[in-house]
Amino acid sequence: MKPEQLESLRAVFRDTLGLETGAAVDDLAYRALPAWDSIGHMRLVAAIETAFDVMLDTDEVIDLSSFAKAAAIVGRHLGGA
Repeated sequence: MKPEQLESLRAVFRDTLGLETGAAVDDLAYRALPAWDSIGHMRLVAAIETAFDVMLDTDEVIDLSSFAKAAAIVGRHLGGA
């Protein structure tokens, strides 16, 4: 992903999970925060799909277990750009 796309993904994570602006999310993993529970996970998936105009398949939704995995998944949808 391009640096600006990574920053957009960071913003999606911060906004969706209720984190402060500038909060570190690169090492964040599923259930590391109370907000990233099963419902928070689905909110995060929806926010990612909206922000990047992509549609994640079921396997990707299940595999999205960290910020790093989210970046890899979104990067594939964006053509690795």
